Amino acid sequence: MLDREGFRPNVGIILLNQRNQVFWGKRIRSHSWQFPQGGIDRGETPEQAMYRELHEEVGLMPEHVCIVARTRDWLRYEVPDRFIRRDARGHYKGQKQIWYLLRLVAQDWNLNLRATSHPEFDAWRWHDYWVPLDVVVEFKRGVYELALTELSRYLPKAENRNRYLRGGVRHRGNDEGLSPIGTSVSPHGLELPPGASFDPDPQNESRSAHIEPK
Repeated sequence: MLDREGFRPNVGIILLNQRNQVFWGKRIRSHSWQFPQGGIDRGETPEQAMYRELHEEVGLMPEHVCIVARTRDWLRYEVPDRFIRRDARGHYKGQKQIWYLLRLVAQDWNLNLRATSHPEFDAWRWHDYWVPLDVVVEFKRGVYELALTELSRYLPKAENRNRYLRGGVRHRGNDEGLSPIGTSVSPHGLELPPGASFDPDPQNESRSAHIEPK
C-alpha cells in the first residue's frame, strides 16, 4: 500500500525499559541492528499496526507496555534504487513512519523473538537511548535522529541529552554476549526468553547495517 508520492505507511517502535534503555534487535542472519518496525496494513490505524508489529517482532502484548508518546507527523526516508525490487522501481520511493515511544511495564522475560514462524530478529539487547547512528543503515539515519530527538522530550531530564556518536565511531568488542535463537540462559545464569541476548556492557559491540530493514 503506497501513498500518492510512493511512500509506504509504516510504524517504528522505541521500547524503553525501567532504566530508559531501548530494545535493540539484530536482524536475523545479518550483523545489522535496528528498532522494531513494519508496514501498516490496509484498514489499520498506526496504533493498531504498532501493537501487531510489537507482537510479531518481539512477542509483547498490549498489556506488557504503555504508550508514552508518538511522533506528531510522518517521518519519511527514501530507499536507494539498489534496495528496491526491479518491479517496484518507479513506483516505490520509501517509507513514511509514525514512531511510538513505549514503556515496558512487564518483566523482560516476556520478550520472545519467536512469537511467529517468521522472526525478524535473532538476538536483542538493551542499549542506551542515544544509539550510535553509524550502526544504522545510512539512508535511515536521518529518520532515527528525528524520531529519537522528538521523543526524547518525554524522557526524564537526566536522559534528555543528545549524545549521538558520529563520524564512524567504533566500539571495542565483537559478538560475545549475543545469543542466537534458542538460547535461554545468559552467561550470568539468568533465565532469558527464546532469542534473547545478555550484554552487561551494551556499548561494547556495534556493527554497521547494510540492508534495508522491514
